Amino acid sequence: MTDHHHHHHHDHSGPIAIGDTAARVVVGLLTVIGVLTVIATIWLWPSRQHVEIPLPMQNAGGGAVVTEAGTVIAQDVGPCGSPSIGKVFADKPEPPRTNAYTCQRSLITIDSGPHEGNKTLLEIAPGPGQPDLRAGDEIRLVRQTDPNGTPLYSFEDYSRGLPLTLIALAFVVVIIVVARWRGLRALIGLGFAFAVLVMFLLPALLDGKPAVPVALTAGSLILYAVLYLAHGVNLRTSSALLGTLSAMLLAAGLSWLVIEMTSLTGLSEEQNTNVATYIEHVSITGLLLAGFIIGSLGVLNDVTITQASAAFELAALDESASRREVFAAAMRVGRDHIASTVYTLVLAYAGGALPLLLLFSVAGRSIRDVLAGDAVAIEIARSSVGGIALALSVPLTTGIAALLARPFGHKKVAAPAPRHGRHSRV
Repeated sequence: MTDHHHHHHHDHSGPIAIGDTAARVVVGLLTVIGVLTVIATIWLWPSRQHVEIPLPMQNAGGGAVVTEAGTVIAQDVGPCGSPSIGKVFADKPEPPRTNAYTCQRSLITIDSGPHEGNKTLLEIAPGPGQPDLRAGDEIRLVRQTDPNGTPLYSFEDYSRGLPLTLIALAFVVVIIVVARWRGLRALIGLGFAFAVLVMFLLPALLDGKPAVPVALTAGSLILYAVLYLAHGVNLRTSSALLGTLSAMLLAAGLSWLVIEMTSLTGLSEEQNTNVATYIEHVSITGLLLAGFIIGSLGVLNDVTITQASAAFELAALDESASRREVFAAAMRVGRDHIASTVYTLVLAYAGGALPLLLLFSVAGRSIRDVLAGDAVAIEIARSSVGGIALALSVPLTTGIAALLARPFGHKKVAAPAPRHGRHSRV
């Protein structure tokens, strides 16, 4: 055993210095990127501007749509054309003047707002996309006023508040029960990520700020918070963070290149066409780019954290292993992981494009046309950019982690090594 160690002696003279310098360099880089991120956030912070509400989303008066709660209390099929449609009344709607046609009639109580406790009548002609109301359904009503100032109500959507809250709660509870503290910290990180998207990324894009810097800044903010929150502040997390940040930069460059090369417009997606029509100053390719970059973060995180962990664990297990051996062993883990994560990535996007693929398969178009069409091309481009960034993030992170995991390779291990100094902390 001792023989083996003398054999490796040349490895142990210098690594302590290299390990420490590596750690210093990584921490330094992360600090610099962190500072740059903060400066970029301040520089790109959206100004408080007023964006006109797009036509399809505003009410007759030009303001935002106001909704109130309602409950269906009676539902039947009968003669339609009552003058009370959408009006507010205390007890019963007026009967229709003629029995020209029949449709579904819903008597609804208004449960919130200025007319709470009164009723209104909705008449719905059956057809695709029309709601099929039942007595007892909780719904949301749009409250507007017609030009004479008479209040009018119309159906907006089912009320999903309660069931959605319950489903989200179940998610939170299961994560916390299974992953305990770490799960809770991950959820806090998720909340932070959502806040960054809602308070910074979207308003900044609306403000017409350049999409790539905005997406990169938002991505960095999210990564710093999420990784350190879920995995603790240590060298292991730091190496994963540096790997992920570099891979994200790479993904950004690639996304830009792909969108330029393939002249993807994003106009196949209906929401994008709406954006293009009603908020002209927002670039759709920019939105696409931001989507690509934010979309690749989750997968990158997953792979880089695993790689950093693997490298550190392997280095701690075999104190005699050189950096190269640690790197090679961790890369074997990484290759397996890439193989399985590629499925995750591509299937997620294929799942997103399912309704599209269905429409195309009905249209009977050639598979070549379908794949090269904007809608599917976007998903192919997304998967490819994500996949490339993912694959390259593995050697990147493993390399950084192997450098950092070796500062404790200098001990001569004659006696079993003491177990406390394994995890170097920053």
